[in-house]
Amino acid sequence: MINDSLQSRQRVIATIITVVIVIYILRLFSIQILQSRYKEGADSNAFLKKTLFPPRGLIYDRNGVLLVYNKPAYDITLIIREIHNIDTISLCRSLDISKVEFIERIKNIKDRRKNMGYSSYTPQIFMTQLDIKDVATFQQSMYKYPGFYIQNRTLREYAYPNAAHVLGNIGEVTQRRIEKDDYYKSGDYAGRDGIEYTYEKSLRGIKGMEILLRDAKGRIKGKYDNGKSDIPASAGQNLTLTLDMKLQILAEKLMTGKVGSVVAIEPKTGEILALVSNPAFNPSILVGRQRSKNYNALLNDPTKPLMNRATQAQYSPGSAFKPLQALVCQQMDGINSNTRFACSGESSSPIKCTHSHGSPVDLEQAIEQSCNPYFWHAFRSTIEKDGYGEKNLIFRTNYDEWVDRMKSFGLGEKYTDGDLYEQSRGYIPTQKFYNKVYKAETGWRAITIRSNSIGQGEVLVTPLQLANSMAAVANNGYYITPHLHKSDTMLTKIHRVKVDQKYFPIVFDGMSRVFESGTARLSQLDSVQMCGKTGTVQNPHGKDHSLFVGFAPRENPKIAVAIVVENAGFGSTYAAPIFSLMAELYLKGKITRTELEERVTKIVTNANVKER
Repeated sequence: MINDSLQSRQRVIATIITVVIVIYILRLFSIQILQSRYKEGADSNAFLKKTLFPPRGLIYDRNGVLLVYNKPAYDITLIIREIHNIDTISLCRSLDISKVEFIERIKNIKDRRKNMGYSSYTPQIFMTQLDIKDVATFQQSMYKYPGFYIQNRTLREYAYPNAAHVLGNIGEVTQRRIEKDDYYKSGDYAGRDGIEYTYEKSLRGIKGMEILLRDAKGRIKGKYDNGKSDIPASAGQNLTLTLDMKLQILAEKLMTGKVGSVVAIEPKTGEILALVSNPAFNPSILVGRQRSKNYNALLNDPTKPLMNRATQAQYSPGSAFKPLQALVCQQMDGINSNTRFACSGESSSPIKCTHSHGSPVDLEQAIEQSCNPYFWHAFRSTIEKDGYGEKNLIFRTNYDEWVDRMKSFGLGEKYTDGDLYEQSRGYIPTQKFYNKVYKAETGWRAITIRSNSIGQGEVLVTPLQLANSMAAVANNGYYITPHLHKSDTMLTKIHRVKVDQKYFPIVFDGMSRVFESGTARLSQLDSVQMCGKTGTVQNPHGKDHSLFVGFAPRENPKIAVAIVVENAGFGSTYAAPIFSLMAELYLKGKITRTELEERVTKIVTNANVKER
């Protein structure tokens, strides 16, 4: 009995000892392996691990002209647990900040809701994107501020004050982005929009790490293991754009004092040669310590310089829509090249003509003279060619076909297989839309939606879509997704429009006559046969918009362009000369009509637009 009792006690004691040992082992495992803060604390006593930030890739235009490069910059980092008894006033003076700002920065660093990666043992970002002048005073007295360090970075530098909407800018990453991509830590910077955003992963490179050895008092003694354990940073990939910077600069100059946009595309490749939105801004103002202040100023500017009107603004295309209408109506057997309709000028009904010309007119003359009644009759003859049928079913089938063929020109949808950031869809109104507006029981007819015949009504396009539709016309029926990265892989993204090639020549003839004797005759470029269409678009909020679409030369086109000048009036007066000058520079290499260039540049259609 005694022996049994002793054995029982021994087993209990052994079990207790075993449990205690297991608990200690698990605790040690938790502390040393699972709880990173203890590991960080241990490591930080012996090492200082500094992130090496890679230089971002350089950006060039199509001709090898450097657009965006890097310049040295610096961050101030700190390790909270190493900061003891520093002269805060002196530190703030050396960094040109107030004590209130200092306290706020420290508070934000320690706030785990704002800085989820916070640890008192590891380097935290205190100030970012400083240039050498900003850190010079601080560097001389760093010994007074234990726990504070200087970390090398790079800042974007811009060779030109142009193409801000194309290039985009760099900004501090959000917490959401950090959670989605473990490459980023609090205080890191990444592309916020434009090319910098679209190609962020290519441009950013790969971070490295430098490991420095500390002594028992925490002082830096040099590289750990003679630098053998360091990981070098890898620079980001360079990027060549499709942009022609000379053409971009000219287009921006010609848009001085105006609100609107210009898009130029190389038809055979879909490469964007120029993409202008005005008002704009100098991209260099969104770099460095003044970025936040300048960004807020742009954000609150009533002229909306941050908006990329070339890809986001939506307009009625007006008469710029007529070449597409001519093609689709032919394809659907509503008209042919010889079809003639009467025009009574301003007395025409239900749509009047805004030009004086003979009557009747055929398709070629209608394009040349921009005859509204012709395109109204063509539209009605197309979608009502089979009558109305029972409850308009036949008519609606034709309308659906019209919508489908129009959308094949790249209208009414975003280009999801390209690299353009922030696009609007535009709109080609559907049968479903009109059934809802006019009620299916009551019905609707061509006359109900007659404004669509001349590019008004519910039809909406972006300047990018207009330029791309002209590229499709210039190519006799196809386009390649418009893009900014000069890559041959895009040549496989061919989109065929739903119009046969045999219907294009008559449209070419009419668009050529626009320059020879039509609405753009004063913008004709010597020795170059150009095709185009002017547009004066009604605007319920003010003066009409001035539009132009076209391409040049007629044979083997090299450039297709869409231009919108808001609240300017006639397309022939304002938009067409801009196209003519751009075609001259791109096709001939220089501008000889300097008087025209100066006159167009000096035209101001919106006094609120400030020069950059």
